[in-house]
Amino acid sequence: MGRFGNQSGRIALSVIAGVAIAVCVAAASGTSVAQAPVFRTETKLVRMIVSVKDNKGQLIGNLEKGDFKITDTGVEQQITVFEHHTEVPLSISLLIDISGSTGKDLSYETESVQKFLKALLREGNQQDAVSLYAFNDDVTMLTSFTRNQAKLDANLARLSGTAGTSLYDAVYLAAKPLEPREGRHVMVVVTDGGDTTSKQKFADALKAAHLAEATVYSILVVPIVNDAGRNTGGEHALETISTSTGGRVFSPSLGKALDKVFADILRDLRTQYLLAYPARNLPADAPAFHPVKVEITRPDLRESLHVSTRSGYYEDTAKR
Repeated sequence: MGRFGNQSGRIALSVIAGVAIAVCVAAASGTSVAQAPVFRTETKLVRMIVSVKDNKGQLIGNLEKGDFKITDTGVEQQITVFEHHTEVPLSISLLIDISGSTGKDLSYETESVQKFLKALLREGNQQDAVSLYAFNDDVTMLTSFTRNQAKLDANLARLSGTAGTSLYDAVYLAAKPLEPREGRHVMVVVTDGGDTTSKQKFADALKAAHLAEATVYSILVVPIVNDAGRNTGGEHALETISTSTGGRVFSPSLGKALDKVFADILRDLRTQYLLAYPARNLPADAPAFHPVKVEITRPDLRESLHVSTRSGYYEDTAKR
């Protein structure tokens, strides 16, 4: 998978080396090399970032490895890596909608974003980093991954609202730089929910987020309460992207409510479990997108706890 160095590569190499030794032994003993059985096994390490909440929405951070069960394409897997409150570094791509419809709210949004970034960079892993994007009918990377708060604040202060909304393009393009980075990948999208000018389709954005193994948090700042005049289709699309990647959707008002949303996201990121497993015994006809299910095993907790994680992974990510 690439996020734990070359562990999966080392596993594959050890298997190949074992086969080579078997062939050499066969040759030394006079057995025909052609008769020696050759097996090739490639083990893929799949990571799942998991949040668990109770029926009241409170985060649960005291579970153990044995409390979880993972199935990949319907086949139960063995969890070999488990971390409470994982400190694996965060790479967060922050996407700010600067289309014309958001113009009057931008100053309130950026103020909340600045508070979030300050708390994130002050309290977290010293390798946590943030990239900043603005999108209207174009998508602009304002800042590549950095821990420089002043640089982030300066770019936020220059934002102004105009033109259309390329939401799907923004998710698609922001996903690419996340892919090779070590650690956990997160997108935070602040928008009013519409998409009017994207070249990429919804399916392209969703696949890109999965390929980047990104958890997507969507913050819908919608000044129109009634459905009339709102882009509810875009809002539902964002909800699908978020829930499919293990994230959440928020619909706050501005000010303190928006501040609370960012605080909730930060709390989520600080109370996540890391579960990883070597994908084994998968069916030969497994689809390109492997559905993965993470469940609570304890009977006394199964009904009261709710797991949030990505719905699966593309075969491409497991081969890296």
